Amino acid sequence: MPESNFIDYVKIQCRSGKGGAGSLHFHRAKYVPKGGPDGGDGGRGGHIILRGDRHMWTLLPLKFKRHIFAGDGQRGSENRSSGCDGEDIVINVPCGTVVYDADTGQYLAEVRDDGQQVKLLRGGRGGLGNWHFKSATNRTPRYAQPGEPGIEKNIVLELKLLADVGLVGFPNAGKSTLLSSVSAARPKIADYPFTTMEPQLGIVEYRDGRSFVMADIPGIIEGASERRGLGLRFLRHIERNAVLLFMVPADADDITEQYNILLRELQHFNPQLIDKHRVLAISKSDMLDDELMQALSETLPADVPHVFISAVTGQGLTELKDMLWRAVTDDANRLATPDIATRDLDESHRDPQEDAFIFANNADYVDPEYRYYFADEYEDEGEDLRTISPEAWNEAAAMDDNFVPDTDDKD
Repeated sequence: MPESNFIDYVKIQCRSGKGGAGSLHFHRAKYVPKGGPDGGDGGRGGHIILRGDRHMWTLLPLKFKRHIFAGDGQRGSENRSSGCDGEDIVINVPCGTVVYDADTGQYLAEVRDDGQQVKLLRGGRGGLGNWHFKSATNRTPRYAQPGEPGIEKNIVLELKLLADVGLVGFPNAGKSTLLSSVSAARPKIADYPFTTMEPQLGIVEYRDGRSFVMADIPGIIEGASERRGLGLRFLRHIERNAVLLFMVPADADDITEQYNILLRELQHFNPQLIDKHRVLAISKSDMLDDELMQALSETLPADVPHVFISAVTGQGLTELKDMLWRAVTDDANRLATPDIATRDLDESHRDPQEDAFIFANNADYVDPEYRYYFADEYEDEGEDLRTISPEAWNEAAAMDDNFVPDTDDKD
């Protein structure tokens, strides 16, 4: 079977740019033998920025570009000339993308709106040139500040579809048929389990030009939390839904038992899903008469509103839309439902295939540009530099009574 273009989980490696080193330079001009320090500041490193794009619906482009590195800042130069800033990298992602630290699973950020920008990794600040360190007691500072290193991090991007209503049910419960009946979506429909292999979205038209979005996810079976069937992989797409529509076919052996199984599987995935507003729809009800409907109604859970529907004949669809619209627009329901999309990423929510990607760890690598500069002797170009240890840097800085480390955030 060909691989689907719908990608909702991807692991990438990002690195912001390092800041450029400040310049150690002394002014040289004709008839000016001692012009004083004029080394410029280094440029800042490039940022890694996420930007929401409503025209995107998948993370597929990032699946084939797993290394994203921003540009480095340039070194400062003479005449107090600052170095160029590093190039920022903007990553376009679908609206509803959540970002996690791949190593710890910690929630980092979220992109919900079109055009929204999130600065994921900040570039390193540029170092100060030696002209910053001149004073009445230190006329010729022979050191400059190095640039800050960039930030390297393994990132997991997880797409959670933005929908108002999420369909939950066993395979062949009629979820795709319902979606195709109430919206213009055309999901694949067939008489065998797991026809739906990826989430589908549809816009349901309501009265007076109003509408809401409905999401159909692949069917859930008992034991899905133990990775049976398609597992719980696609349940992340209903974490943002205001309402969960449980669908159980009328020909099921025990409707209440199937509903409880679905409820347990959701609780294993995320216990907070139980707090969402729920509606129970008995599908394929065109095979039932009024007496059977009345008898079944007495056995259904009393704490969940229910409706008998048939996507083929249109039975109960208007009543279902009314129930869903009231639940979607209920402010009390939205306030009572916590925002569970910002949970941390634990083992049960990871994609083992994507997490198998291991990026090289360069934590012990020392970039040759990230150095501490000190000049023992002053030459014509002021470039007699040698690399010294941080301890020697501190000792050199102590020569200047007015030396203050740079702590301000400079963009």
